Amino acid sequence: MGVEDIFVSPLPFLGFSIYQLVVFIVALIIGIIIVRIVANILKRTMDRLKTPPLVSGLVINIIKAIGYIIVILSVLPIIGIDTSAAGLGLSAVIGLILGFGLQDTWANMAAGVWLAVIRPFDKGDYVQVAGYSGIIHGIGVMSTTLKTFENVVITIPNKNIWGAPIVNYTREDTRRVDLDVGVAYGTDLDKAINVALETVKKHPKVLQDPAPQVVVTQLADSSVNLQIRAWTKTSDYGAVKVDLTKMIYEEFNKAGIEIPFPQLDVHIRDMPK
Repeated sequence: MGVEDIFVSPLPFLGFSIYQLVVFIVALIIGIIIVRIVANILKRTMDRLKTPPLVSGLVINIIKAIGYIIVILSVLPIIGIDTSAAGLGLSAVIGLILGFGLQDTWANMAAGVWLAVIRPFDKGDYVQVAGYSGIIHGIGVMSTTLKTFENVVITIPNKNIWGAPIVNYTREDTRRVDLDVGVAYGTDLDKAINVALETVKKHPKVLQDPAPQVVVTQLADSSVNLQIRAWTKTSDYGAVKVDLTKMIYEEFNKAGIEIPFPQLDVHIRDMPK
């Protein structure tokens, strides 16, 4: 048997030749490259159309998955595998698989599509959903990933997100900082309110429209509680809240305004003998 015969003769136990195997591998690689080229073209097109990253990412992932399946089914006949027969055989069990094993899979895929279409959040938004808080890192066919400020990645199935309330802290351009502070009973409230209000207005990142407010919110057990309300850009929210907390404490100290802490007076009486 010559070298050419060895190259084209079926391999033992496999049923296909080295030539068929080489053609199969080459065709598979070419098919994968074509799928990736199509996906990249589609991505660039969607970027030019300013499609939201979450939507484009989900669409690209679906296109790639479908493309890879088509490529595999197209090249398998090269090595003698009848994909039409395989398809007929698989069709007998697809109903059972869809009914039992893939219930969650399809639910997650459907939820992912709806999340991408309705867009309750975008990539980079800070949200609270399904008991977790973090920055949206990406949405996939099956799940959505959050990244916390501690750089921890949380993966949540899409169906759990779709069925839960979604709190989006960064969707709007501005956000109100609410800072609660208590002053001692007997404090001149007008003075405390003016000091707090002037302190807030000094901060360069506090917006003047809407105007800052300081209101009395509660007569608590050991303090009269004030709430300081200041609007700022959403991107500055964290820094402004930290700054105002420190500034209010320092300015109240300078003005002689007491910020009380819970105290308990214990009276001891002599017991009768």
